Amino acid sequence: MNNLFKDVDLVIFDLDGTLYEDTDHFDYYADTLAKELSEETQERFFTDYKEMKKGNHIVSIGKAYDVKNDYVIEVDPFKGHVEKVHRWDGEEVPATEWENLYPSPVSYDFDQLIAIGDGWWLPNVAARHYGISDPQPAYDATKEYMATEHFSLTVIEGLREGLLSLKEKKSVVLLTNSTEDDVERLLHLLQLEGVFHEVITSARKPQYTKQRFEEIIARYNTSPESTLSIGDNYLNEIIPAQTLGMKSIYIDLEEGAMTFGDVKVRSISNLIEQMKEA
Repeated sequence: MNNLFKDVDLVIFDLDGTLYEDTDHFDYYADTLAKELSEETQERFFTDYKEMKKGNHIVSIGKAYDVKNDYVIEVDPFKGHVEKVHRWDGEEVPATEWENLYPSPVSYDFDQLIAIGDGWWLPNVAARHYGISDPQPAYDATKEYMATEHFSLTVIEGLREGLLSLKEKKSVVLLTNSTEDDVERLLHLLQLEGVFHEVITSARKPQYTKQRFEEIIARYNTSPESTLSIGDNYLNEIIPAQTLGMKSIYIDLEEGAMTFGDVKVRSISNLIEQMKEA
């Protein structure tokens, strides 16, 4: 695997799903959403959600979901035009039935048209399919749970040393949608305090990803070609980076079929030795 760290001066990391690999909070989110459903519907909800996590469902990371029409959509990530549409049961929808529904490029509002960028969106989309119109309270409850002593994270062995080694040779920035208090707590739990030159919170990705990248690149007096983005959400961290001409590494915890970025790895742990050798 090519060591992209050697080719850049600036590395921008995501946090959630990138610097820790635990996924229990996704299941907690699913459990919280399911409480709003009838017992019979809960059973179907969990059956679909489990199949999604295994990669055996039409809904998967890298696709989109049309809430109103209950369609699962494949969209070209760069050009933004719809390529295929399927019903929830996997049946392909003829183009004549959907070609007038979606302007090109499509625009995600994450309410009626949802880009399934990472593991948070699988239970969300399943909930919307089964009639939950507002998943936000369950999401807020999950974030509150993550702030309690009942929630723990697995520290990735060697990651702190790898990041500190990288920091000696490159500019290292953390860019995350999480709030400042969340980030402080998570970095403490992960033993990653003090390993970044800069920590940027509440980034509002993906809507402002390109703008944030351009601001950081200018601040560190480098170029897109000399900047590397690393993250687990293809829409938040990978596609905007590639659009700007940056390098990118996609972390795919689920090892799905979709491939984004210059390099795809299963875990940030796969990159620790490369950080040290940069």
